[in-house]
Amino acid sequence: MKRKWASKVTFLSLSLIMSTSLLAACSKGSESTAEKHVLRLGVLYGGADNESYVRQQYTDTYEMMHKNIDFEIVSAIDYNDQRYDTPDPNGVVKQPDPFAKMKEMLTGDNPVDVVILDYSMLRRLIQDNLLQQLDPLIQKSKFDLTDYVPTVIDGIKSADDSGNIYALTPTFSSSALYYNKKLFADQGIDLPTDNMTWDEVINLASRVATGEGADRKFGLSINRWAGDGFSDVQTYAAPLQLKMWDDKGEKMLVNNEQWESAWTAVANLYKQKISPSQEDMNAWQTKISTDNPGAYNPLGSDMFLNGKVAMTIAEYGYVNEISNAMNNASKIKNFTPFDWDVVTMPTQTSKPGIGGNIYFSQLMGINAKAQNPDDAWDFVQFTNSKDWAELKSRSSYELVARKEFLKPKDGMNYNINAFTTLKPIPPQSTDTEKLQREKPGIWEAQSPGYELFQKVIKGDISAKEALQEWETKGNAVLEKLKTNPNGGTGEGVGGGGGPIVKPLDDTAVEAVPAG
Repeated sequence: MKRKWASKVTFLSLSLIMSTSLLAACSKGSESTAEKHVLRLGVLYGGADNESYVRQQYTDTYEMMHKNIDFEIVSAIDYNDQRYDTPDPNGVVKQPDPFAKMKEMLTGDNPVDVVILDYSMLRRLIQDNLLQQLDPLIQKSKFDLTDYVPTVIDGIKSADDSGNIYALTPTFSSSALYYNKKLFADQGIDLPTDNMTWDEVINLASRVATGEGADRKFGLSINRWAGDGFSDVQTYAAPLQLKMWDDKGEKMLVNNEQWESAWTAVANLYKQKISPSQEDMNAWQTKISTDNPGAYNPLGSDMFLNGKVAMTIAEYGYVNEISNAMNNASKIKNFTPFDWDVVTMPTQTSKPGIGGNIYFSQLMGINAKAQNPDDAWDFVQFTNSKDWAELKSRSSYELVARKEFLKPKDGMNYNINAFTTLKPIPPQSTDTEKLQREKPGIWEAQSPGYELFQKVIKGDISAKEALQEWETKGNAVLEKLKTNPNGGTGEGVGGGGGPIVKPLDDTAVEAVPAG
């Protein structure tokens, strides 16, 4: 996992736009005359070149109002250390254990006071007693959480078996089901609604799809870019938390009814032309090039914006792209603006109310061994206050955790609650990062699944038969990894495609840790 700080929207220092009176309302001690001391803020990944971003994002304003405090930014892992390492003969650069490094930062001789962490690590930190429970502090300070988005608090509490709070987050990321009102109106079909199941959405998609060949309008694209059914299974089945292999990476776990049901459902979307395949996308773009040679299409291959797909799943930031397209419609050749809205992501019948794309990447916790626990709590309160949320709502690419300031952007009118209604998927206890570090070649056991899924789409093989074959080929790879964990066995290589388990890279909004 690597950081992508450069991809973040530059955060303007709030000190330029805040008044002293407003900031004083956010936190105590702005006129403190106490002896100056250091508050240590820990992040998971970082380096000297991104420290300025961390300060702008989190500490500059607080530090300005608290003259007795200097922040020291500490990185558990400096990504520059890996950048310049020489790969081994297999092309692998040895990666440090993120949790071990985080633990070292929290328990060393000079431990950090506050830590910014990703949701995927929260459960383990709680289980190892590395974070201070915040409930007593919240009660003592009468810190108001009544207007927190329920899915945020519920998600944080679900990381602890007793339902306690060990971290707070000022913002979060979420996805929803976007839909084109015109395409539904053209077919005389009722619009999507919140809290629909996957079966209901797929049924709706099959009804709204129409046309033939390059002129076809599709009902649903599970991802914005279409054409990758293997990865679509990840989104479809995410609440089910299906595993490809066991916790030790020694046995495949794909040959069962849950996997078969998920593969069958997603494959049918492509077989029945409800979702566009890569071939469908290519045919459509070829037609565009033939009809308008040399024409420039600023919307690219986005089939939803181009009016080719009635529904698609995308992150909250997609609102900006849609707004920009509609506002510049007169500049886009052959583009007709359309009305749109969003509803909650489809849910699995067996997991009601749980969505697949809700992430907390800016969780703030207090080290159980903090040297300055009072200042640490004051800082956490400040960055999670209503005043801070109001200002973040103007400048953040994410959603703020306070309901009061969750409003559609720029005067638009869309269902903002679609992004806040579902609960996040509880974090798994399995340390997938650890397994992939110990067995870098484990991706090779995944690769046969990609090729076999394409055969299912083409009707050459049933989902059950494909999964049986994947189990056999995958087990052969896992067996060889026992003696050669780096892989390179030749078994199953060549398929590509993304993992069904939660990916460990930092794609899109999907788990970009802020710390």
